Amino acid sequence: MLQNHSAGKTSAATMIGSISIVLWGTLAVLTKLTGDQFPPFQLLAMTFTVATLTLSGKLLSGKADLRSAFKLPLSGWLLGVGGLFGFHALYFVALQNAPAVEAGLIAYIWPLLIVLFSALLPGETITRWHVSGALVALVGYWVLLGWKDTAGNLQWEYLIGYLAAAGCALIWSSYSVLSRLIKNTSSDAVIGYCALTAAFGWLSHFLWETTAVPADPLQIIAVLGLGLGPVGVAFYTWDFGVKHGNVQLLGVLAYGAPLISTLLLILFGEGTLEANVIIAALAIAGGSLIAAKRVA
Repeated sequence: MLQNHSAGKTSAATMIGSISIVLWGTLAVLTKLTGDQFPPFQLLAMTFTVATLTLSGKLLSGKADLRSAFKLPLSGWLLGVGGLFGFHALYFVALQNAPAVEAGLIAYIWPLLIVLFSALLPGETITRWHVSGALVALVGYWVLLGWKDTAGNLQWEYLIGYLAAAGCALIWSSYSVLSRLIKNTSSDAVIGYCALTAAFGWLSHFLWETTAVPADPLQIIAVLGLGLGPVGVAFYTWDFGVKHGNVQLLGVLAYGAPLISTLLLILFGEGTLEANVIIAALAIAGGSLIAAKRVA
């Protein structure tokens, strides 16, 4: 009976974590609606400020404890802020120093790394189904982004961008897996992570960028949408999911985010439904089903 209860809690946490994947699927559309109006660190700072204010609603409602959000060990702060700010900072470096598609191909190895790194966690076991599912989903992701047409274009002049993208993959997978080691800390800590990430974002912006002003209300709505969803609630639900859910399955399911993103872009007239999208959908769905098979 106790085992069934534990399994039920794990499944529920996995479902909560998967909310992040759906929200991250809206990232490209919302970013597109900003009209490329804002420099990278300003956009990061604005969206994480919105995220901090949004999540702080829990504090104001009395559903979260202020100490849970800010009273953390140094290791917790380094992990949380390093994960959120480090990933985004390196991703911006990658996009500025390499073509977006190639940077994306490299950066999105992080779900596979989550599956592999989870084997190092105490009490966790990784099966051939987890690895096989992650590889199938990864192939689907590469098909989605046109790996066949892109792989031959990798050039040494973009090495800094490629290394930054690889750093993204390493940072986010490490953050996701290592969060399991501090699972006794409340996910309310994400409020503190977002607050410090916003502060570092503003500092970086004022040091290296020129402030841009929104050109129309739609851009303001897009920034608010980013801060509420893929940058706000998504990090909270992901933190809870990787701490208490099936981290291997979440890693594989994460390949659904770029697929959702592509389908939304098509829906908004930013692309067409082609064979590679259908193949990728089947591969990512198939990989997720394989990973969900709990047979050693």
